Amino acid sequence: MNQKPFRTLLLWIIWGATAVITYFSLYRGGEVWEFVRSDQSRITWLIIGLFVFGLIGSFILTIMVTLEALVANRVDESVAGQGLKVIDRLPRQRAVGRFFIELKTTTETGNGSIDTEALLTSELSIYQRISHSIDVIGNLLITLGLIGTVVGLTLVLTGLTGSLEALGHDSEMMLSGLRKAMAGMGTAFYTTLLGAVLGGVLLRVFAQITEHGINSVYDAVMRTCLVHCAADLQPSMQRDLRQLDTQIEALGLRIKVLQHAFNESRETMSRFREEAVLLRDLSQDENKILLEHIRLHKHSIEMMRGEVNAMRRINKSWWERLRDVIMGPKS
Repeated sequence: MNQKPFRTLLLWIIWGATAVITYFSLYRGGEVWEFVRSDQSRITWLIIGLFVFGLIGSFILTIMVTLEALVANRVDESVAGQGLKVIDRLPRQRAVGRFFIELKTTTETGNGSIDTEALLTSELSIYQRISHSIDVIGNLLITLGLIGTVVGLTLVLTGLTGSLEALGHDSEMMLSGLRKAMAGMGTAFYTTLLGAVLGGVLLRVFAQITEHGINSVYDAVMRTCLVHCAADLQPSMQRDLRQLDTQIEALGLRIKVLQHAFNESRETMSRFREEAVLLRDLSQDENKILLEHIRLHKHSIEMMRGEVNAMRRINKSWWERLRDVIMGPKS
């Protein structure tokens, strides 16, 4: 497996681990966190809060740049020797995926040449802005450290002024002023230390790592375009032939779809014809049965009519029978 896409993430982890090990080896016996907890100016709290925010943003950016590098490596392996036509499904939520999809669309439609560098810079600009924001946070931490230095020196001067005023007549006030001056010295020292280390060293190096990762993605994508996609990007006979091949392939797919639809229609019509013949045969059988029932019904009616006439003749009175003998039966 290619390890290049993970280079930015590995550098970020190595630098973070080095910073943690260095801190514990240099400041393990110090009282940095004791001062942070007791800092009345709260500038150190602000410095640490901004550092944590920038650290989280830098890590998220590193993950996103690593995913972009993976997409770029996948595209480089898929288009090798075949060009943009083999690009099928790429994640549109990734900048590299959107870049190659738009590049393929432009080359297939033939809307003229495309500025690949400007398009790729536009897609990767959001990562550039986030990396620049992290660098700005690092500079802001340095500035806050300097502000803490000024605040600490102000506290020192205030404490020394109070001590000098209480010198010789109020030892308690003098000691309070000295303690205030020492706290001011701690504020001046520790805010400068935290601002310089967290902002000037750690965050700025993290920003450089992500910036390097973004540039690596840019270089990898441009290399893919120049080496494997040059024939698709430049207006030439080879590009026209590639476009024609792509259109022929698309037409062939449409023809296959139509043939499949025709075959399904033919099968459907054949099944319909068979069902119609079956229905006709069933209808003929039902008609024969119905005619037979009608014939039997007529025969039954004729027999009932004969029985009725016979019963009527049997039930006649003697004078009607005599009349029928003499004059003949009534029609």
